[in-house]
Amino acid sequence: MTIKQAMVLAAGLGTRMRPITDNIPKPLVKIAGKPMIDYALDALADAGVERAVVNVHYLADQMLDHLGSYRRMEIIISDEREHLMNSGGGLAKGLMLLDRDAVLVMNADLFWIGERDGVPTNLERLGEFFDPERMDMALLCVELQHTTGHNGKRDFSLAQDGRLTRYGDGMVDPVVYAGAIAMSPSLFDDAPSDAFNLNIYFDKAIARGRLYGLVLQGHWLTVGTLEAIGEAEETIRRISEVAST
Repeated sequence: MTIKQAMVLAAGLGTRMRPITDNIPKPLVKIAGKPMIDYALDALADAGVERAVVNVHYLADQMLDHLGSYRRMEIIISDEREHLMNSGGGLAKGLMLLDRDAVLVMNADLFWIGERDGVPTNLERLGEFFDPERMDMALLCVELQHTTGHNGKRDFSLAQDGRLTRYGDGMVDPVVYAGAIAMSPSLFDDAPSDAFNLNIYFDKAIARGRLYGLVLQGHWLTVGTLEAIGEAEETIRRISEVAST
């Protein structure tokens, strides 16, 4: 299916990137000359998304100014300035600003490069993969060797049929959660009204056998520290040089 609405989680404090984030919100930190959140927004627009909710909290006025100038889709603000809702609570609040159709969810500080021209994008593939009859959520995942800036932790084990379970020592086919989800908003109809972590819903879906994963095509980058900025920019330069030869 083509998913036309999205939620971008962008309300984090970015404390591990201080002192840069003393004066700028983490989603607006530039990587290779481009604010991190624009990598997420452009990926959504490329996949056919027409409107997206973005939650804001820290240095929200800067976020509002930046998002107000984005033209590739309609941007709706979920304001968390009074109360930070964590990943799950922020998503639950933001979903109330969208309709009941399927939605893509992305983190503002995780992105990928190296998609091939002329084939469906990763988010288009994720939308086509998502089957609400069988799945609570479909997660975009990545193999550890195709990551930059990650701490080495393996999040899930990916079965042959696409089902995900929490990774444990000795398990096969480990993957990392790449920060993108396809899901139905109705999944969060029972969500608490206060702050909570999104992992709660991952575990609920696993218990029902309804958490599935799709492997990312390309290279994935996470930028959570000052050192990771240089690592990400070097990876982008290297992969861009390879692609141009």
